[in-house]
Amino acid sequence: MGSRTVADLDLEVSSGLSIPAGELRQAASRSSGPGGQHVNKSATRVSLRWNIRSSAVLNERQRGRLLDRLSSRLTRSGELLVHAEASRSRARNLEEARSRLGDIVAEALAVPRTRRPTRPTTASRARQREAKRQHSNLKRSRRVRGDPDDSH
Repeated sequence: MGSRTVADLDLEVSSGLSIPAGELRQAASRSSGPGGQHVNKSATRVSLRWNIRSSAVLNERQRGRLLDRLSSRLTRSGELLVHAEASRSRARNLEEARSRLGDIVAEALAVPRTRRPTRPTTASRARQREAKRQHSNLKRSRRVRGDPDDSH
């Protein structure tokens, strides 16, 4: 039994969804940024691709939700593409790309709670009326008595 790398492991998105390692495609390329001569000869930038349209782990509701919510981030063929190049290490960049991809998918799958409309309480309405009354009294007290412009 050989040692397993991060690339061989399934990507755990949430408790109910795990992306198989076989569905993730990774590519390495030269990175920009710090690293001196090292950056000119090492392919440390990682690009991670996952095809949502052809994924076997998604049900139709999840697939539709992801295609809808992530439409601006997908390629024409329905692939979600994530790049990571912050680190000088390809392994760390791969971990970062996997983490970012998992976060993006989990956030897109999250169903927002529906807003239940509420009404202001009796006490809050009373406080609002009192504040309005005080403000009105304050403005009234600033008026100059007998001002000819006050005849409106």
